[in-house]
Amino acid sequence: MKISAKDLWAGGILMFLAAAGLFINGGFLGLGLEQHTLGTARRMGPGYMPMLVFWLQFGLGLIVFLVGLTGGPDPLERWTKLDFTTLAISVAVGVVIWRVMEAVGYNNNYVQIGAACLVALLILAISPAWRPLGLTLASFAVFALALEPLGLICAIILLCIISAMADREHNPISIAGMTVFLCVLCWFVFIKELDIRVPLWPTIFG
Repeated sequence: MKISAKDLWAGGILMFLAAAGLFINGGFLGLGLEQHTLGTARRMGPGYMPMLVFWLQFGLGLIVFLVGLTGGPDPLERWTKLDFTTLAISVAVGVVIWRVMEAVGYNNNYVQIGAACLVALLILAISPAWRPLGLTLASFAVFALALEPLGLICAIILLCIISAMADREHNPISIAGMTVFLCVLCWFVFIKELDIRVPLWPTIFG
């Protein structure tokens, strides 16, 4: 069997983060730190979208993991010392930040976990081999952290800019078009149609 170690690690990390998110949200086999109301697709509770996103992430991680079992090693993508070092440091720093924020009494689980993941993923992105995965996942963390204080539009803009940096050959015009499209789509679906109670703009703009 030809195994792609990096695909296995990438899929495993995606599934681990998704399982951790589901556990915190309370949507993992009925267990969790928080028991947020799920609601329905029409009337979403505070736990519905996180649950949906985490399950989608878990499914994508599983697909990547399974593909890695048969993908075979890529001679141009072999592990280097930098790959190992950034992975080890990112995990260690993320855990330390999480525990420190908990120790000082910061009791907002999402900000606590989000900040730890964001810093860890940015460290991971130092390695060129990990950069696409690190920056893509970091953009999700930025979106989660920015949604409440900066509003939906700014959070989407930050998500698109950071995730675009994962591709060295990204086209600024395409990124701008995608950003505008996502802003309009998310406003129409989540704000206008589903009436999700999230701020559209930063608080200072009302």
